[in-house]
Amino acid sequence: MHHDVTRRRFFGIAGSALAVGASAAALGAGQDARPIKILAVSGSMRKGKTTAAALAVCLEAAKAVDPAHIEVELIELAGLKIPGEPAADLPLEPGQKDDFPQLAPKLTDPNVAGIIVGSPVYFGDMSSLCKAFFERWRPFRKDFALSNKVGGALAVGSARNGGQENVLRSIQLAMFGQEMILVGDGRPTSHSGATLWNNYKDDILKDETGIATAKNLGRRVAEVARLIRRAQDLAR
Repeated sequence: MHHDVTRRRFFGIAGSALAVGASAAALGAGQDARPIKILAVSGSMRKGKTTAAALAVCLEAAKAVDPAHIEVELIELAGLKIPGEPAADLPLEPGQKDDFPQLAPKLTDPNVAGIIVGSPVYFGDMSSLCKAFFERWRPFRKDFALSNKVGGALAVGSARNGGQENVLRSIQLAMFGQEMILVGDGRPTSHSGATLWNNYKDDILKDETGIATAKNLGRRVAEVARLIRRAQDLAR
C-alpha cells in the first residue's frame, strides 16, 4: 500500500513539473515581463585593465543570450573608497569617504538577476578591495536582498595556475552566504568559473583558453537568470 501511494505521489509531482515546464516554454515564446539585468563588478585596483576586460567579455556573452531583454553593466571598484569599519558596526572617521552606499542599490535592484564578480589574484586570494566590497554585503543578510540572484566568479592571475581557483572559491563563499544561486562557466569548459592568464602585457584577449571560460560564464549566468526570472513571473 505504501508503495502504491509513493508511486502515485511521484507521478503527481512529475505531472505538475511537466505542466510548469510547458507554461515556462509558453512564456519563453513571448516577451519577458520584466527586464533582466546582469552586473559585473571588477575588484581590481587598476581601472580598465585585464579584470575589467575579462568581465566585459562575460557581459557581451550574457547580452547575446537575449539581446532584446537582457541589460548589462560593468562596475569598476578602482578609485572607489570602501572602508571596512561599517562592516564591523564601527563609525567612520570625520570626513572619511565611503562609496559603498552608492553601489548597494545597484546590487539589490530587483531587476538585477545576475552578478558576476571578478578579481585579480594577490598571493592566492582576491584583492583587498574586492574583499572589502564583500564585507560590506553584511547588511544584505537582514532580509537576504540578494537571494536567488545568480552569481558567477572570475579571476585573473599572472600565471596559468597562479591561484585563480582559490579566488573563485573565495568569491563563491561570499555569495553562498547571501543565498545566491551560483553557476560555473558552463559547457564546454564547464568548471568553477572563468580563469584567465595575464601573460601578455595586459592584453587579456590573447588568452584564448581563458576567454573561452569568460564567454561561457557570461552565457551561463544569463541562461540561468532568465530561467529563474521566468519561474518567478509565472508564480506572480
